[in-house]
Amino acid sequence: MSTTPAASSPAGGHGRGLPAVKSGSWKKERSSSHLSSWPAYTPSHTVLLKRKPCDRPELKSGIKSPVGLLTSKPRYLEMLESHLRTELQSLDLTKGRVQELRLQPYREVFELFMEEFRTYKPLLASIKKEYEITLAHLREKIYSLESVNAFLVTASDQCTQTILAFQEQEKVEIAQLKKERIYLLKLIDEMKEEKCSLEIQVSKLRKAVAEENLRYLNERDARKLLLLDLNEMYRLKEEMKLTKVQDEKGEDPVTLTLALKTARRDLTKAQVELNTMKANYGDVVPRRDFESQEKKFNELLEKMTVLETDFQDLQEDYNTMLDVHRQIAEERDQFYNELINVQRTSTPRPDWDKCAEVISGGPERWNTLSEGKTSDQLVDVLLEDLGALILREKETFAPMGKSEKVPIYLRYDGMVRNKKLTKKEVVALLREIWREKITIDQQKGKRSSLPGFFLNYFQRKYGDSFAFDWTYTTYEMMKLYRSNEAMSLFFNILTGNLDEGIYHTQLQQLGTLLKELTNVDTANSGQLTSEQFIGALKAAFPLKTDEQIQELVDAAGYRPETPEEFILYRLLFLEDEEGKAEPLVSKLKDQYINEKQTYLRDLRAELGNMEVRPDDLRAAFCIVDPGLLDQTLESYLTHVFQTSGEQLDSAFSLPVDMVMQRLASLDLRRQGAISGEARGAEETESI
Repeated sequence: MSTTPAASSPAGGHGRGLPAVKSGSWKKERSSSHLSSWPAYTPSHTVLLKRKPCDRPELKSGIKSPVGLLTSKPRYLEMLESHLRTELQSLDLTKGRVQELRLQPYREVFELFMEEFRTYKPLLASIKKEYEITLAHLREKIYSLESVNAFLVTASDQCTQTILAFQEQEKVEIAQLKKERIYLLKLIDEMKEEKCSLEIQVSKLRKAVAEENLRYLNERDARKLLLLDLNEMYRLKEEMKLTKVQDEKGEDPVTLTLALKTARRDLTKAQVELNTMKANYGDVVPRRDFESQEKKFNELLEKMTVLETDFQDLQEDYNTMLDVHRQIAEERDQFYNELINVQRTSTPRPDWDKCAEVISGGPERWNTLSEGKTSDQLVDVLLEDLGALILREKETFAPMGKSEKVPIYLRYDGMVRNKKLTKKEVVALLREIWREKITIDQQKGKRSSLPGFFLNYFQRKYGDSFAFDWTYTTYEMMKLYRSNEAMSLFFNILTGNLDEGIYHTQLQQLGTLLKELTNVDTANSGQLTSEQFIGALKAAFPLKTDEQIQELVDAAGYRPETPEEFILYRLLFLEDEEGKAEPLVSKLKDQYINEKQTYLRDLRAELGNMEVRPDDLRAAFCIVDPGLLDQTLESYLTHVFQTSGEQLDSAFSLPVDMVMQRLASLDLRRQGAISGEARGAEETESI
């Protein structure tokens, strides 16, 4: 198709870096009247000229020239494509919004194209404007959707946390309802047994009353016969007296006969009245016996009524609990389905490997810190690292004053300087404090308070003026690094959350194990076979199960596929500079915690949910741990009820939750037969 002069003018100076085209050559191409739109789908850089089929000189002369059928791509199109390739290659695609950067060169080429074809420029400009408006609208819509997406992510996280909280609350409520149901079932069984015993007593009493009634009837009949006999004898006696008197006085027989008839008539009348009275009141029992039996009957009737009422109430409560349990089960299933849906649609877990680029030490240190840790523990690691940076920037600490509520080692109101200790230095200080305290306590023969010794140690070493600098710095470091076993244990004992006996118990166990392993190692080579190692473990911990012993063997690094290898047992008790122990020592501590938790659960099961008195706690200990020494039991009771041994009987009852909380801070260990723990903390300290 031919173009107008305006549409075929050369691309002069547009300031775009595009080379100018000579007007003479461009006009020469126009004058040929065969300017083609050069199809974009042609695979080569040439196109056919638009001529009539029979208008070409080659066809007229009969000569076939293949070169004459094609023509080269327009010059201006080649310049535009070259400019576009140059601009695209010069782009920096590593920055954000890559697509917008790629669009800019195309926009410039399109503007050049519009400038050259002025005839179509208004239409092309309107098309470009509509595209720009549409792109701006879509960009704004994307920005608004990004904020909505962030809100949806936040809402999803909140829903997940809410569902997890509902599940935890549901678990607690279900456990409480199960315990209450078991208690009510036991109470119903006791009521049924008591009802049966009362029914048996009532039947026995009815039988006894019937026998007494029969005995009274027989006695009544016997008395009637006896009265008849007595009356007859009395009558005969009176007749004999009367006959004798008449014989002596010689009275008139007619008068005597009339008197006798009158007397007999009166006697008959009295006898009738007597028989009437006996007939009316012969079945009557004594009032005292009647009232006694009536009182017993009323008491039994009241008890039976109360039992029937209690049984009906328990039956209603049981039916109510069944309905509640069914509703809870339905809600549980509903929440579980919602949890599945939320888990399916929720955001993925965070990529913790990104932290390796931020945390000091790089990927190597992050891999060491994050090995084998959960997401919650990884958050603690990040908080500890960030807290350490903040703590190192502090020059001083705010003093807590000299109030009695402030611990003795923080009771100071002057300026407190930050010593900026490292984790290794704090662990070394704690080891030195433990070592010196054990030595001093052995010399004095009694255990001193750790908070007071903590302050005295720094006062002796650095003086009163600098002691609190060290106590505050050490305290803040221990509070920060709660994931460190050495710091966490010392901090909990220092603040009173745990008993100091827990630390000595752990040392005692390690010393016993080391002693048994040393006794087995007769060659003093520092290595043992798996059989020797297992035998030493059983001798040191006779109360542990085979499963626990196997866990310790696995923690020691024993591999069943290479049974001929030896276990270097002395290396199992080492600690690094930051207080991290070997897997065997960590497993021993974990087993101690698990055994203590099992012990506490057994005690809780025996105590129930009622308030606890000293006698109740003593009975629970005797049931759960019959081998517990009396002295140890008394120390447990005095610690729980915060009183002396003489005042335990008068101590007030405590809620079971408070009792379990106080017991959790103690060094609770299940006692049994003589264990092979010849406890020696000094050997572990010497390591």
